[in-house]
Amino acid sequence: MASTLSAPSRRLAQTAPPEAFFVVSAVFHYLGPAFAVLLFARVNVLGVAWLRIASAALIFALWRRPWRHVRGAGRLLMAWGAVLAVMNSTFYLAIDRLPLGTVAAIEFLPVIVLAALGARTPRNLAALALAVPGVYLLTDVALAGDPLGVVFAFANAALFACYIVVSHRAAQNGSIPGIDLLGMAMLIAAVVATPIGIWGAAPAFLDPVALAAGVGVGVSSSVIPYVTDQLAMARMSRSTYALMVALLPATATVIGIVVLAQLPSAVEALGVALVILGVAVHRDADTA
Repeated sequence: MASTLSAPSRRLAQTAPPEAFFVVSAVFHYLGPAFAVLLFARVNVLGVAWLRIASAALIFALWRRPWRHVRGAGRLLMAWGAVLAVMNSTFYLAIDRLPLGTVAAIEFLPVIVLAALGARTPRNLAALALAVPGVYLLTDVALAGDPLGVVFAFANAALFACYIVVSHRAAQNGSIPGIDLLGMAMLIAAVVATPIGIWGAAPAFLDPVALAAGVGVGVSSSVIPYVTDQLAMARMSRSTYALMVALLPATATVIGIVVLAQLPSAVEALGVALVILGVAVHRDADTA
């Protein structure tokens, strides 16, 4: 997967625990939306989504020049690119109407199915049974609110599950580096997203602050987390990665403690403990 990386980067990709890469992805999973929400006051929601996708595509084009390495993966790339474009757009449409915690909770629902499909041992079923109520306690799921926002949230959730399936397939591809497949998929996503969001992004072209913030969103939401996802997925089963997604709300809580001094309630602390315990109990089918 990492054959075109430099030697030090290749050693890191091969020796660092895959869970460490996931934690990096989880942290930026929440930093990215923070940048995006600040941008909503300056740029249309779909415009922010386009800035995120387009800036990430440009970075991958300059960094990886993925077209040099990608051959014979047309269907995978088209599916991945379309998923990235529509998923990012529906996610921003959802968080513009609903609390981020509610969207995150809905996003986890189809991921539970992916984790359950791989939970073939009593130990892994127990891990799932611990993680699911932990996520519920952390996010305080409430579907009341903007009905259209709920529709967008469920659409994003379904697409996030598709993202896991397609991204994992790319990461496990032995012939083409997963990061190059990701870069090419992001270029396709930019093409798909352009008619949807470029007009909404137009105000940013004359606003250097908004444009810089849009690039920041692209780096923190679509470059760093997606690259570390590939590094993690290359050495994780799909069901293990799906269960690890349960750490996202727990990660947000920890960030709140460390960065914002926001101490969790007893219920939230219990949720964090259940999620961490569930992830600790889980083992891949071949090592359980």
